[in-house]
Amino acid sequence: MKYTVVLHESKYGIDAHCQELPGCHSQGETEKEALANIKDAIKTYLVMICRETRGKRVRHVLVAA
Repeated sequence: MKYTVVLHESKYGIDAHCQELPGCHSQGETEKEALANIKDAIKTYLVMICRETRGKRVRHVLVAA
């Protein structure tokens, strides 16, 4: 899947935020490192969502724009 990642330079390096996944952030010293780190963060985020919803009733809703 494709996700939108916003990169921002900070005093610590490059911050990366995934817009579609609230709270999914990472960083790196370079853009390349930040992108590699956010990919790992996205994978971990999705695994955690699956674990948290396992065995629960989950429904999808359609919201008109």
